[in-house]
Amino acid sequence: MHDFTVLVLEDAYASSVAVTLDILAAASALAARAGVAAPRWRLCSAEGGTVRLQGGMTIDTARLPARPRDDRSTWVLPGLGLNTSAQVRQRLEDADTAKAVAGLARHARAGGPVAASCSAVFLLHAAGLLEGRRATTSWWHAPLLQRMAPGCAVDADRMVCSDGPVVTAGAAFAQTDLMLHLLRERFGNALADLVSRMLLIDGRQAQAPFIVPEAMASGNDLVAKVAARIESALPAPPTVSALAREFCMSERTLSRHIQKATGKSTQALVLGVRLRRARALLETSRMTVEQVAGAVGYQDATALRRLMKKVTGANPSRYRC
Repeated sequence: MHDFTVLVLEDAYASSVAVTLDILAAASALAARAGVAAPRWRLCSAEGGTVRLQGGMTIDTARLPARPRDDRSTWVLPGLGLNTSAQVRQRLEDADTAKAVAGLARHARAGGPVAASCSAVFLLHAAGLLEGRRATTSWWHAPLLQRMAPGCAVDADRMVCSDGPVVTAGAAFAQTDLMLHLLRERFGNALADLVSRMLLIDGRQAQAPFIVPEAMASGNDLVAKVAARIESALPAPPTVSALAREFCMSERTLSRHIQKATGKSTQALVLGVRLRRARALLETSRMTVEQVAGAVGYQDATALRRLMKKVTGANPSRYRC
């Protein structure tokens, strides 16, 4: 019996596949020290054989079983490295994607758990596994996933979302966070912590510190202009009503445009701009935390610390270079 089935698609993101296998190999080597059994895994693809990854790399795989069996392994999909909505939609039409989706659906119907990161999360949606669940994906793909899967609560701020038998993770290197989470679930904290220390992987709870509001808007000119206007006005960002008047529309219309483009409210966009600016100042200037707080519109450093801790899971000192 296997603990994990790593399902690899053609042109998958090579680093995401590699880090999956590296973490499993490290876990196997450290299992005895943690007092647990070594993880067992298999590497599969829709057709089996040699699979080409991005960057010209290849990897040998076994063929994915055609029929459901007594398989309690967690099926893991490494990221696909898709950067645009068009690439995601095109990938979902490919033949090997359709076979992988059918396999995922069969495995889930038989009670098997599944996990995916980055744009591979869209395969879970295609298999009908996100309905009524909370999930995350690469933060810039979150609006697209929310449009395609309106019955799913898409939480772009989270690095890993676990909802019953479905676990999802954020952008490409969130595969490391996903694998540590899966190890922790199946083998306990001791093994996951050993692997984390051996490979020097810091635990990260949120994608929020890395989100660029304008980029999340997927090229929406209005949202980009609103975000730029907010940042230019710091430390005193305009209110939502003032933004609506400035852009000659009602608050409801502005909110609708921003929600459609980013999956977030207007107030959340304002917050995102302030946090991004605060992080940039912490990383690139010699300003104190108190000065940074004032520069982005907070009365004191305590308010900034609380907000950053709540949204990003880290204190401002974390971003000092």
